[in-house]
Amino acid sequence: MKKIYCLFLILYTCGNTSENKDETPLNTSINFTTVFEKSKGLETATYEETIKFYNDLANQYPEISIQTMGETDSGKPLHLVTLNFNTTDHDYQSLRKNNRILLINNGIHPGESDGIDATMMLFRDFVQGKIKAPKHTVIATIPIYNIGGSLNRNSTTRTNQNGPKAYGFRGNARNYDLNRDFIKADTKNAKAFAEIFHLLQPDVFIDNHVSNGADYQYTLTHLFTQHNKLGGQLGAFLNDQMMPKLEQKLKTKSWDITPYVNVFNKTPDDGFKQFLDSPRYSTGYTSLFNTLGMMVETHMLKPYKQRVEGTYEIMKSMIEITEEDGKKITQLRAEQRKLWSAGKVYPISWEIDTTKSSTLNFKGYEGEMVKSDLTGANRLKYNRQKPFTKKVNYKNYYQPSATITVPKAYIIPQGWHNIMDALTINKVKFSTLEKDTIINVEAYKIGAFETKKSPYEGHYAHFNTTVNSTSKNIQFKKGDYMVFTNQNAVRYLLETLEPTAPDSFFNWNFFDTILQQKEGFSPYVWEDKATQLLNENPKLQIEFNIKISYDEDFANNWYAQLDWLHKQSKHYEKAHMQYPIYRVN
Repeated sequence: MKKIYCLFLILYTCGNTSENKDETPLNTSINFTTVFEKSKGLETATYEETIKFYNDLANQYPEISIQTMGETDSGKPLHLVTLNFNTTDHDYQSLRKNNRILLINNGIHPGESDGIDATMMLFRDFVQGKIKAPKHTVIATIPIYNIGGSLNRNSTTRTNQNGPKAYGFRGNARNYDLNRDFIKADTKNAKAFAEIFHLLQPDVFIDNHVSNGADYQYTLTHLFTQHNKLGGQLGAFLNDQMMPKLEQKLKTKSWDITPYVNVFNKTPDDGFKQFLDSPRYSTGYTSLFNTLGMMVETHMLKPYKQRVEGTYEIMKSMIEITEEDGKKITQLRAEQRKLWSAGKVYPISWEIDTTKSSTLNFKGYEGEMVKSDLTGANRLKYNRQKPFTKKVNYKNYYQPSATITVPKAYIIPQGWHNIMDALTINKVKFSTLEKDTIINVEAYKIGAFETKKSPYEGHYAHFNTTVNSTSKNIQFKKGDYMVFTNQNAVRYLLETLEPTAPDSFFNWNFFDTILQQKEGFSPYVWEDKATQLLNENPKLQIEFNIKISYDEDFANNWYAQLDWLHKQSKHYEKAHMQYPIYRVN
């Protein structure tokens, strides 16, 4: 019996994870020098090397925990690594009471690996005391988000990028670009991210990338979520305080930084506009829940070592800001939750505000269009021997181009379980009707829309969608869903359930079945009935005559005439073009 007990004890100890650490002394034989450092800044860690590094750290230092959460398309789970100096308790609900939470996402595009290596060193340097630890900021990271892309390693697909020697691929295991998937959530990765995000409810979010586009002197650029779109005092804080403070901190560390240079195949010295991060993107999605978001965009042409070191410094500075302004951030986020409520106007789409702009003291290189020896056409060429610093116009103010009124609630018939699955993943609160009930609602009929001609991330997405609205009494069934907007997820609901929103579920093809007419007519039968319909409805006869008189194509198309009359009759199906989610005002 004693032997069996000893064997059990050995097996338990060997199988114990880093989440259940004992009080064993530190193992000083473990080398926490990263692949990046060993290669003198030329290489990035593989997926396996990255996860092993964090497991070793967690086993060595009680301030760090590592856990798996959710599946990904690769078949491997996502990891969440947490760094917390206040307690060994890693329960996020209790941590939120006295701390701010900052979440770092790495490897969404695994070829842009700068953040993967920088975050490994950052976590290590914190626990080893090389940099000052925050007292009231919990730091969490997804070490590599796009695991499938990270495992698909190569040295050629980042055509314009200066290192590392080998890296992962942009597409995930199913060839999705994960930074276009946060709303539609076609991938297991996006669903696992939502699980992590809503568990943490981070105050600040950083997503690490590498930029394309233009050539300039900066290694670092930042892409904060658009401040007008974030809205309220939280948006003002982001633009007027957090962003300038970050720039100043980096300046004292001899790191120049500028807003993300949003141009393609032209020089930025004529000015450029801020990138508008709609909810399909990471910071657009996280801002729906009042999280202060920023993408780091290092410059692809700078040496890899320099880019990783810059990413390290920008993350370290953002942690310092979160620590220094933590109470202010908590206060503003709480106030932001009251900003949009039933009856108020919500901006559903945006355009550049031409009456406002900022001026950047921009450090670039002279560029010119020269004749190409290859194609014979004009091509852009930068001259790094001619650097400049000059004033550049930066269009970073947006204004609403369309608005909606926030409803009191949405009613979702229970057949639309795919919509309810998405809402459930995003912690939306809802209830079900306890009996069949007639409710007065605002109903949308899809008026018009356009569809992309080419596939985009697994969809032929719609755009320029319009709706016609009517008020009517509808009988809903027991079990249909009532979703009130008075909750933390109000912006998520508005951005996904309003068909005219750029990243609505309608525009992402969730409702394409309503666009196809299911019942039709046989012309040889319907024509006699259509004649009878006109004879019995003089007003309709007048409308028909006017349309024939003023619409030549209609007048010359017998089938279009019969179809138009069919759509005016009682035989036309009610479900066609009827948006099946209803507003309670």
